[in-house]
Amino acid sequence: MSISPQQNRLLMSLPAAVQQRLFPHLEPVALPLGKVLYESGQVQHQVIFPTDAIISLLNVMENGASAEIAVVGNEGVVGVSLFMGGASTPSRALVQSAGSALQLSASRLKDEFDRHGELLLLLLRYTQSLITQMAQTAVCNRHHSIDQQLCRWLLLSLDRLPGDQLVMTQELIANMLGVRREGVTEAAGKLQKLGVIEYHRGHISVLDRARLETLSCECYAVVKKETDRLLPWHPDTPATDQPT
Repeated sequence: MSISPQQNRLLMSLPAAVQQRLFPHLEPVALPLGKVLYESGQVQHQVIFPTDAIISLLNVMENGASAEIAVVGNEGVVGVSLFMGGASTPSRALVQSAGSALQLSASRLKDEFDRHGELLLLLLRYTQSLITQMAQTAVCNRHHSIDQQLCRWLLLSLDRLPGDQLVMTQELIANMLGVRREGVTEAAGKLQKLGVIEYHRGHISVLDRARLETLSCECYAVVKKETDRLLPWHPDTPATDQPT
């Protein structure tokens, strides 16, 4: 499996010395669509750095209903509870877009984290960006239309993929957003009529990203701005530099 750390922005933002210590211990893993990386309350034993896959973090209710609280792709890492001291979370991590990733054992991560150096600062910044995404998602789900939520979701997913296409059924999107499938079908139909997307048998192609951003609520811009502020993707810039 040919997977490079260069495909994950968080890994490439680390200083060379940290990369030299961690990269030899990264293991490639395949992430098929629908794979559950961990369930609610399950103790995690490794962190996962997606390269071209997207992971949904979902909160699941007692009756089985679920809603997405955040997405993680090539900008980040799955398993923040390991270095935040919790070991587990009440969320489920599910592969929403198939691809690959690099995993690192919890012990290796904690050894580097305990150095109180660049990795600690970078991962804490990433966690802040993730918290921002979770908070904004909660606000969006409460105050904005399904049409706007779908636009936000598509944009967040696009930012974490190398191209402009997604493989995703309307049923899965509905589960992510915590809405009825009929609502997603109607919203996707509107975008297709406007020439913003093309949807056919689970394949979504974004034809007009600029229009998609216009149709989205402010939630996408808020999350992107905060992520860019906290995690500027310049590998040559030391991770200890403070964002402006």
